[in-house]
Amino acid sequence: MPRSKEIQKQIKKKVIEIYQSGKGYKAISKALGLLRTTVRAIIYKWRKHRTVENLPRSGRPTRITPRVQQQLIQEVTKDPITSKELQASLASVKESVHDSTIRKRLGKNGLHGRVPRRKPLLSKKNIKARLIFARKHLDDPQDFGENTLWSDETKTFWK
Repeated sequence: MPRSKEIQKQIKKKVIEIYQSGKGYKAISKALGLLRTTVRAIIYKWRKHRTVENLPRSGRPTRITPRVQQQLIQEVTKDPITSKELQASLASVKESVHDSTIRKRLGKNGLHGRVPRRKPLLSKKNIKARLIFARKHLDDPQDFGENTLWSDETKTFWK
């Protein structure tokens, strides 16, 4: 991996050398076998920062290492616990992290602290009642359903 980074760095420097000699994007891309958009990006970066080196990323560095994050995910998937309990378990490993940080990390990995809404239970009695209702109204006209007020609807008048 380090070898390829060295090669990339050399290619970027070569692009800048050729650019400074007065060649255009098209000539540089043909000479080095790169895409024109790649050449353009390298030159734009050089013009703006006067370097082709990789710049430090913007933003605040993360407090949780990937290893600790994986540990949190394993703990939560094994046994769902609160972020405060996770914070305490991390404190035992000398990692001081805020509980909101823990919740954000878990949320990004699809482990949200919410319980899904329960679906209504269809008991044998409910299934039987629905079947009786359906059989009873089998021969009713098509507009019967439109004139019926169902239990999950509110009675509102639009007129």
